[in-house]
Amino acid sequence: MSVRYDWGMRVRATVDLFNDGSHPGHEPQALLVKAGDPGEIVQIGEHVETDTPIYIVEFAQNLVVGCLQDEIEPV
Repeated sequence: MSVRYDWGMRVRATVDLFNDGSHPGHEPQALLVKAGDPGEIVQIGEHVETDTPIYIVEFAQNLVVGCLQDEIEPV
């Protein structure tokens, strides 16, 4: 797995992020994070089957979202 970003890095969303069903407190397909919203990487995981890094990003109001590399960029 090749990671592009590090834990603790300040990032912003490059695209709108919608609920894929992993946030039961929000409606399915609800907008969770708008493109440009800032956040901080709090953990890095891996999708084992595809060897893809998943960045766990904490956005405003303690909203934690799993993001792909192309969905975030450094602030």
